[in-house]
Amino acid sequence: MAAPEVEEVLRIARKLDKMVTKKSTDGALDLLNQLKNMSMSLDMLQSTRIGMSVNALRKQSDEEEVITLSKTLIKSWKKLLDGSDQRGKDKIQSSSSSSSSSSSSSSSSKDTSLPKKPESPKTPTTPKMTRFPPLPVTSDSVRTKCREMLTAALQTDGDHIAIGSDCELLAAQIEEVVYGEVQNTDMKYKNRIRSRIANLKDSKNPDLRKNVLCGAITPEQIANMSCEEMASNELKEMRKAMTKAAIQEHQMAKTGGTATDLFTCGKCKKKNCTYTQVQTRSADEPMTTFVLCNECGNRWKFC
Repeated sequence: MAAPEVEEVLRIARKLDKMVTKKSTDGALDLLNQLKNMSMSLDMLQSTRIGMSVNALRKQSDEEEVITLSKTLIKSWKKLLDGSDQRGKDKIQSSSSSSSSSSSSSSSSKDTSLPKKPESPKTPTTPKMTRFPPLPVTSDSVRTKCREMLTAALQTDGDHIAIGSDCELLAAQIEEVVYGEVQNTDMKYKNRIRSRIANLKDSKNPDLRKNVLCGAITPEQIANMSCEEMASNELKEMRKAMTKAAIQEHQMAKTGGTATDLFTCGKCKKKNCTYTQVQTRSADEPMTTFVLCNECGNRWKFC
């Protein structure tokens, strides 16, 4: 299919995704009619993923015309996929039958005295659904609202369109794992959901959201991550530096100090203290004195 037609389908898909995000389907019927009049191919469906956008709109809309037309489009597009699968199966069967006939003729010429083994009846297999996987079902209003908020968080900045992820399915899977562990929609459940939403929407931590969308972080993993694990790399480094500085200050006050009674503790008013002097400013500035009270553990800085 020509490149302009591909761009047109992508444009329509982006508009439909925005409608789903804003929960407004105004103008959706015109876009669906445009798709209906287009000559769609299997390559077009797979490259633009327009089917997922139309299916998401169908679930979001309350208009009967939009729902009916969406179902019609999805049904016609799935026929393309089924027809492609059937052609592939027919090709495989024809090649296998030709090879089996040639092998059977050669084997019959070698030995015709061997009895034939009875063929075991084939068990009919149900074809796997490769598109539009079913969502975990729930009728709880709190859980449904949490899934909607998780979906909106995953759709922040529109990364899901480029990656081609089903945000509604991912949100349902994340919520399902959280509910499976908590077994309730109490405050613990809500706080767990809120922390996932806040970190997925964080503009300073886009890598977390992208990793969830592309599958590098599974729904089970993001549902069980701590706040420290979900934090951005910048925040992790800042916390590490603050922890290191606190450890160094504690060790310096404990091991490198000199006992003195020149300082009076502001808390316990005792003079049993230990001090350490460190050059924290430029060389021509006086040293900074750190004082530790050996009685109550109070610490302060004396300049």
